[in-house]
Amino acid sequence: MGEEDDQQSPLLKSISSAGASQEPPKRTGTQWTALAHLIAAVIGAGVLSLAWSVAQLGWILGPVCMICFAGIAVVSTFLLCDCYRYPDPEYGTTRNRSFMEAVKLYLGEKQQRICGVFAQEVLYGTGIAYTITAAASVRAILRSNCYHRGGYNAPSQYGDSFHMLLFGVVEILLSQIPDFHSIGWLSVIAAAMSFSYAFIGSGLSFLKVIENGTVKGTITGVPARSNLEKLWLAFEALADVAFACPFTIIVLEIQDTLKSPPPENQTMKAASLKGIVITTFFYLCCGCFGYAAFGDSTPGNLLTGFESFEPYWLVDLANACIVLHLVGAYQLCTSPRIFLINKGHETCDHLR
Repeated sequence: MGEEDDQQSPLLKSISSAGASQEPPKRTGTQWTALAHLIAAVIGAGVLSLAWSVAQLGWILGPVCMICFAGIAVVSTFLLCDCYRYPDPEYGTTRNRSFMEAVKLYLGEKQQRICGVFAQEVLYGTGIAYTITAAASVRAILRSNCYHRGGYNAPSQYGDSFHMLLFGVVEILLSQIPDFHSIGWLSVIAAAMSFSYAFIGSGLSFLKVIENGTVKGTITGVPARSNLEKLWLAFEALADVAFACPFTIIVLEIQDTLKSPPPENQTMKAASLKGIVITTFFYLCCGCFGYAAFGDSTPGNLLTGFESFEPYWLVDLANACIVLHLVGAYQLCTSPRIFLINKGHETCDHLR
């Protein structure tokens, strides 16, 4: 028996060691795949509320705030890009493959637990917002089709529960995708949908400005009944703009998909700068054209101001693009894989 145990031990040891050490994922990402991830994550349905934000802040403070928050996003992203490798940002032998790993390595386990609470709040809050927005967009499509079939007096009562459940089922299926290395195709689709509805929203607003023959709005924004109410609306608008800009929670996940050389932090910084410039351009277009088109009556969702627009299918197309985009963006921004704490650091002796 002792001889048999000795013969089996090497086999058992080899199986154990094979299970313990997993081969690191093959990194094939480029600057363009990283850019697709970023655009899909950043240009969300919140872009359609920026016209309302500009309306509350006025013609000066509104655009300035969007540019300032974009600058903050650039600085914070560049700092985080240098945290991917440790101790050297370009040639370090330890990789931080997620935001939580970086927090643990640089700040300690206690700070990681505190940060994890806020990260989970982001997960749940963003997930709820995406689910509600997707269901509302489906309802808007159904209501628009009902109005154009039976007139604006036709009954069009549609609930959200079924569409929320359907959205959840789709996300459960897509959550079987293991990691960011396998999700590039979904990001490309989501980014294309982002461009589509942002372009439709800003284009319709620009046409309405031409139709009006004047640029609406004031320097101080929409008047309020009291200074306290105005202050509250201004802070709410600032929150909308701030929510639309940052994406630092997924920077290291995206950076972990990049091949090297060149060093990952250089590629990620270049992709981030391009992504922020592109998204800021669309933010300014949607926000400023929307306010110029509607003035003090700017709606919270830019597309709701065009419910009577003809051809109505164009607005339906924009709402459909929102739904498809949120399907992909959910996997990028709210997937639990982003917040895994015990992934374990990957050590490497050279640039892969």
